[in-house]
Amino acid sequence: MSYAIAADEPSGFAPAALSALVHGVLLAVLVFGLHWQSRHPDAVEVELWSQLPEVEPPRVEPKPEIKPQPKPEPKIEQKQSKPDIAIEREKKKAKKEEPPVKFDMTQRLREQLAQEQKALRDSERKDVLKQFTSPPTAGLPDAGYIDKIRAKIKTNIIPPSEIKGNPQVVFNIVQLPTGEVLSVRLVKTSGNALLDSAVERAILKSSPLPKPDRPEQWLREFNISFRPLE
Repeated sequence: MSYAIAADEPSGFAPAALSALVHGVLLAVLVFGLHWQSRHPDAVEVELWSQLPEVEPPRVEPKPEIKPQPKPEPKIEQKQSKPDIAIEREKKKAKKEEPPVKFDMTQRLREQLAQEQKALRDSERKDVLKQFTSPPTAGLPDAGYIDKIRAKIKTNIIPPSEIKGNPQVVFNIVQLPTGEVLSVRLVKTSGNALLDSAVERAILKSSPLPKPDRPEQWLREFNISFRPLE
């Protein structure tokens, strides 16, 4: 007994799909070919020049400076020292050639005179300092010297209008050897302040005071009295 096996028949979907794919590829090739043939060529731009552009000349590099080579220093030859005997001979010869020293009497007299003048100036300076540094000796010097001072001071006294009696006022005066008044101090008042002030102003106005007839009569400090009616 025999059995017949039926063979598988191909379905109709696969051939149809393959046919559609082939037709699609052919259509795409046809469209691409037509588009490639219809493409226009690209435009070409041309620029015209009226003059040629300036070309910079090539730069010339400076040549390197050639420094001169330093000259070699000359060699200094050391002189040979002379022997001791030759040096001694030259010293003796130089001593013989020195001229003798002459004694200048004029220069000695000038120096002696300068020393004497210096000693005299020092002595005068000491005398002046002694007058200023010596302790003051208050009192009355020579009567004639005091009268000269009082007479000059009275010419400058302007007494007040109202004075009772004839009061006495005493002042202490310190002066320089030139007669310049250094200070005035009231020792005894007259009892009238206006009279005391008038006499003090007159003393200061009379500076410098008269000098004595003899230098030894001069005193650095002394007292002097005044009365308005004398």
